[in-house]
Amino acid sequence: MKIPQIIECVPNFSEGRNLAKINEITRVIETVPGVKLLHTDPGKSTNRTVVTFAGSPKAVIDAAFLAIQKAAELIDMATHKGEHPRMGATDVCPLIPISGITMEETVKWAKILAERVGKELHIPVFLYEAAASAPYRSNLADIRTGEYEGLAEKMQDPRWKPDFGPHLFQEKCGATVIGARDFLIAYNVNLNTKSTSLANEVAFDIRYNGRPKRNTETGKLEKDNEGNVIRIPGTCPGVKAIGWYIDEYKLAQVSMNLTDMKQTNLHQAYEACANSAISRGMHVTGSELVGLIPLHSMLEAGRYFLQKQGRSLGVPDSELIETAVQSLGLNAVAPFHPQERIIEYMLQQKQQPLIGLNLRQYIYETAADSPAPGGGSASAYLGALGAALGTMVANLSAHKKGYEADHDFFSQEAQKGQALCEGLLNLVDADTEAFNEIMKALRLPKNSPDEKKLRKKAIQKATIQAIETPMNTIKLAYQCFDLIRKMALKGNPNSVSDAGVGLISAYAAMQGAALNVKINVVGLENESKKQEFLVQTNEYMAKAQTEFPEIMKLVEQKIGL
Repeated sequence: MKIPQIIECVPNFSEGRNLAKINEITRVIETVPGVKLLHTDPGKSTNRTVVTFAGSPKAVIDAAFLAIQKAAELIDMATHKGEHPRMGATDVCPLIPISGITMEETVKWAKILAERVGKELHIPVFLYEAAASAPYRSNLADIRTGEYEGLAEKMQDPRWKPDFGPHLFQEKCGATVIGARDFLIAYNVNLNTKSTSLANEVAFDIRYNGRPKRNTETGKLEKDNEGNVIRIPGTCPGVKAIGWYIDEYKLAQVSMNLTDMKQTNLHQAYEACANSAISRGMHVTGSELVGLIPLHSMLEAGRYFLQKQGRSLGVPDSELIETAVQSLGLNAVAPFHPQERIIEYMLQQKQQPLIGLNLRQYIYETAADSPAPGGGSASAYLGALGAALGTMVANLSAHKKGYEADHDFFSQEAQKGQALCEGLLNLVDADTEAFNEIMKALRLPKNSPDEKKLRKKAIQKATIQAIETPMNTIKLAYQCFDLIRKMALKGNPNSVSDAGVGLISAYAAMQGAALNVKINVVGLENESKKQEFLVQTNEYMAKAQTEFPEIMKLVEQKIGL
């Protein structure tokens, strides 16, 4: 299953006091389908509001454009005052890849947005971070030097011509900085002390900027030939940190910004703090996440701690997340609710009604006098059962005494099986959704030639969706064969019958899905496309028909028959 592309946008607007204006800006963001407003954080002293929203790339770009346009209408930079550095009505607008999209792809979207803002809104735009047009223009602070008041003079310097938009000073709106950067995690680690100085010692140990180097004899700061203070770098690249005391919690914390998760991720920062704290006579007593976090960061942490425990990594996402929460102590100072703190979960707009049912409810829903869920949905569920049984054998084998040498092999296979489970479970609902799309298309009006043409086009589009969904079931269920073959050969012999039942379930899933492909292909008018689907289905089924008895024979031999 293809992971949907999600990017986050965190524009900073130069208005933090007039709630009516702030609400107008956020309102236009919410008008764009496919975008979800996640957080609005106005600051009175800074006179600045940070807005967070996310969604599909095109939708996010549209929403960002509307917000920048609205801010330019409402905010007059000529009268703006605030403590935070700024240079425009929309001061900065970063795009952040969340899932299913690379930084390189995100940069392309940032440039599309920047070009559109410059061309249509006539606002000078500078690119920064990963989208920067030159290395010296990468750092936001460098671009912002001189702020709004120095912008007119700065833009006369050829080195600081805007990347897009007019090269002349715009008094009302100023200029905007647009770019792409990694997700920043604000994360605090709790210490069993009230000492800010001790918390700072830990911060100095782990933050990338480290601490100033002092002469061991004189205690004076050491400097290089140019007079700059020499620093001893900390252990965590991409981490900024300070120590502070939180009276509300009655403890000191190491407060961190994790700016590059490829270099230092959540659990690595936690472990670095824990090691430093122990070396200084303290203990870490938990941690606190500020704001949102990407799903993959929580899953990475869960896998890390499971691996330390010598357990298989082939478990559901929910177990990985719970392992991360418990191991990092994320409930220590306040309850941690994954549905409210993981960005992908907050973005879930479409419910999956079938896989949310219990077994009895699903059976009764299938048995009801409605055509959906039907055979396609049931086939996907059979496939998920097949994957789950193969995964179970892998997990049991990974933990079995005497199988230690193959622990990593079984853990890796269990992870593959878990991915197959998730993919097939998603198809349980996808099949019903595909059927509903056909019914929706059939209900379209057909009173005029144009309406008939649109209706016919919609029916054909929905039919292809109704074919591709069981086609995906066939593909994923067939992948279960390889997992189950390996478990029959190398897995825990006490569970080999479970592998056999998994094989039967996966094969039945393929057979049922094949029937669904064939019945829906009948309604497809594109003959070449029809043959393509049929040939592909027959090829998969031929392979399955050959391999099913071979693998079942391995199962029976392992049983002793």
